[in-house]
Amino acid sequence: NIKGISIDREDDATVYLTVNGGESWHKFVLWAISQNYGGIENLSLIPGNVGTCPIQNIGAYGVEVKDVISKVEAIEIDSKKLVSFSNEDCNFGYRDSIFKNGYKGKYVIVAVSFKLSKREHNLKISYGAIATELERVNIKEATIKEVSNAVIAIRKSKLPDPKEIGNSGSFFKNPVISKEEFNLLKNKFPAIPGYVISEIEVKVPAGWLIEQSGFKGKRFGNCGVHEKQALVLVNYGKASGTEILTLASKIKERVKENFNILLDIEVNII
Repeated sequence: NIKGISIDREDDATVYLTVNGGESWHKFVLWAISQNYGGIENLSLIPGNVGTCPIQNIGAYGVEVKDVISKVEAIEIDSKKLVSFSNEDCNFGYRDSIFKNGYKGKYVIVAVSFKLSKREHNLKISYGAIATELERVNIKEATIKEVSNAVIAIRKSKLPDPKEIGNSGSFFKNPVISKEEFNLLKNKFPAIPGYVISEIEVKVPAGWLIEQSGFKGKRFGNCGVHEKQALVLVNYGKASGTEILTLASKIKERVKENFNILLDIEVNII
């Protein structure tokens, strides 16, 4: 519940902010955009608070929050001491951080500091359907606000609202495979999408793999796979954690059989 946003320092091009952990992530994104602070517009409409964003290293549409985090402040539960973690200290990875693994359950994040741009924003619109959505609304030279609006429209069109149906967003990580593996799959499955992330690696949308494996929109008792986004598992109201994990295991097995790719669960199992 700790609220507040403060500007630590700024120059003509950059602003350094500290945001307390209880602030709504999406409201912070909208506030930043209203101030013309860029760098997090692609992360619009992600549920949760600022204090949870480093744990998962939240990301969407080609942007990860680690790209803009400069510092994380946390209380060590045992000692009650305030500890400051640099970006490097957080050991960020794809949907991962030291708070999710080595320090899991040992700290309470109370504030996160960000480095955002004030001008000449580096817009990332090539990932996913952002460019298509901007073209649909006839925008040729996008602003950070228009990129945010596009992301919000895309997410609303295919992701279920947790207030309406139980879900935890993307249940699986998008797997990263070698270019050689991807090319072999491309020969066998010409329609398979992939995003080059380095000279030797390609990221494959897990939702596509799950959909091609026949799970999209299917219900299994009290849980199932969302009809518009196969990456999201949904709870129709009475499913236990065991039922959800059983379905996740079935999906992992089928995808491994079909594509020889082992999906990793993105959510934090407690």
